[in-house]
Amino acid sequence: MSNKDYNRRKFLRQSSVAMGGLTVAGMGVPMNLLAHEAPTQSNRTIRLGFIGIGGRGSYHLDVALGIEGVEIPAICEIKPDRLHRAKRWIEEAGQPTPRLYDRGPTDFERLCQEEELDAVIISTSWKWHAPICLAAMNNNKHAACEVPLIQTIDEGWDLVETFEKTGKWASLVLGGFGDMTLLNMVRKNLLGDIVHVESGYVHDLRRVKFDPDEEPWRLQHAVDRNGNLYPDHPMRNMMPVMDINHGDRFDYLVSMSSKSVMLNRYAASMYGDDHPYATKKMALGDYNATLIRTVNGKLITLNHDTHTPHPRENFRVQGTSGVYLRDRADSKIYIEGLSPEEHQWESAEKYVQEYEHPMIKSYTPPKRKGGAIRGHGSSDTKTPINWHRLIAALRENTLPDWDVYDSVTSSSISPLSEASVAGRSKAVDIPDFTKGKWKERTPLYS
Repeated sequence: MSNKDYNRRKFLRQSSVAMGGLTVAGMGVPMNLLAHEAPTQSNRTIRLGFIGIGGRGSYHLDVALGIEGVEIPAICEIKPDRLHRAKRWIEEAGQPTPRLYDRGPTDFERLCQEEELDAVIISTSWKWHAPICLAAMNNNKHAACEVPLIQTIDEGWDLVETFEKTGKWASLVLGGFGDMTLLNMVRKNLLGDIVHVESGYVHDLRRVKFDPDEEPWRLQHAVDRNGNLYPDHPMRNMMPVMDINHGDRFDYLVSMSSKSVMLNRYAASMYGDDHPYATKKMALGDYNATLIRTVNGKLITLNHDTHTPHPRENFRVQGTSGVYLRDRADSKIYIEGLSPEEHQWESAEKYVQEYEHPMIKSYTPPKRKGGAIRGHGSSDTKTPINWHRLIAALRENTLPDWDVYDSVTSSSISPLSEASVAGRSKAVDIPDFTKGKWKERTPLYS
């Protein structure tokens, strides 16, 4: 047993004793800190602090400002223009002037220590996600975070153990829902037993990586790291349809990357052959493919490509009775014995209508304040369902749809894929962050 495993077990044993050994479902969560042990108030005011208010952060801020009964008393941002834009939006929404935290990249610690908040909303660069979550949880606040949640496996265990000690969660709930219609097809057994899922983050980000006003920190990840650096967007579809952590779990993965040439060529074509990045060695391969096998024998093909010219990714689910290909322009399906032509695709439109998920079909939020949502290219005019359910979970003191175990598992694929690539695509075991409870946990969105 490693020293870290020993210390972790010692920590959990001591935490359990300190709580009188009272846990729920064997997860190590103190009973007095869970929803059904605490009073709920369905209309109580929710107080949120925002940390990071760039493109995604400003979007989330405007969503929150449009929800009745949500207050934003504190904001934290290192760029003055973003901070004061957020301050102005809050004041224009009729709320009191928020307290500003702008004393550098770690001023989130002061916010978490000084403010009385239900949760913090985190939309910073990746390296700060786990540290901010831990600062919030250790100061009696929940943490709703943009993806990815963690950069290392140790960060994952730190978040799990802090949740089990404090009852305060960290979640990727801000990432939105996956394809609930597809999930309903799977749950209704239209495709039979699922054996393989393929998708990924396939999104040309060359311009973004070289834009100093957007997310310049992304480029440094490409310089330093090689693997699947952004697994969470596809995982929000993959994990629910495969019951990961809820009847099945990830077992191990292998990962392989191509050579890296596209960022150098982009820098040369845009800025000239003498640009520093035209010849700088980039660690991140232009294409990464990661294969994941589950304990129950299902297979995932997870792709990552942010450097080559291409349309956005699609999503393919193969079952024992048929296959579904979700495409942004024209989704297709083939069901053995139902599709009109043997071994020929048909349009999925009628199935999409028939299998619309009841949760989505019945979602009729009240008209939001302030009109269309600003930030991150949005034009939505109603509160996204993931935000509606986040606020409901905070008011009712329940766990969010994606709890800390699911959130950590999703993001863990990134450092694990890096380890596999570095080891010439060797197989790498995937930790069981649920500590064996995946066998009995109820399905996501059930």
